Amino acid sequence: MAQFVVRQLEESLKVRLKLRAERHGRSMEAEIREILRNAASETTRSSLKLGSRIAARFKGGGLPVELPELRGSRPQAVELGR
Repeated sequence: MAQFVVRQLEESLKVRLKLRAERHGRSMEAEIREILRNAASETTRSSLKLGSRIAARFKGGGLPVELPELRGSRPQAVELGR
């Protein structure tokens, strides 16, 4: 197992980490390990390009009807009810 030493950590950050660990029922060391695991897994998940990630998120969704093609049509003003 590797060990890390983090120097010059702001006191306010240390306090927030300790409070977060308490909320999750872990020691501060265990909480930091969990944060590092999550951060490391994010880099592998986000290796997909943005367009591919967006397409994957909305796959299977969609509109229940086809939208008409608007090329060559003139724009029309919308009439709002009064």
